[in-house]
Amino acid sequence: MKKISLSDVEPYEAPGHFDMEARRIQGTAESGITTFWMGKSVFQPGGGADWAYEDNAHEKVYYVLCGEMTVTSKDEAFNLKPGDSLFIGPNEGRSMLNEGPDPCELLVVITYKPVG
Repeated sequence: MKKISLSDVEPYEAPGHFDMEARRIQGTAESGITTFWMGKSVFQPGGGADWAYEDNAHEKVYYVLCGEMTVTSKDEAFNLKPGDSLFIGPNEGRSMLNEGPDPCELLVVITYKPVG
C-alpha cells in the first residue's frame, strides 16, 4: 500500500487544457501502478480543454466532485454535475468547458495500456 496526499503532489501542464490545474495523484511514478493513473483536475469558470482525438486504445473516466462540466463528443454534449461520471472509450474525441459560475473539480482515471 502507498498513501499519497494531494498536498504532496505537484501540478503539471496538461496539453490543450486552459484555466485549470492538474495533479496526478496515483500512477507508475507516484505509487507503482502499472495499468492506470488517477488525477484531480480543477477547472476555473471558463476553463476547459480543446478538442482532442485520442488515437489510441486507452480508456478514460471523469467523475465530478463539485461544480459542473460540459464534455462534448462528435455527436453530443454531456452536462456533468457532482456525482456524475463519464466513460470515454478508446479512440473517442472530446472537448470540455466549465460553463458554470464555480470551479469544477474532476477525478480523472486513464488506462496506461491499450485495451484489448
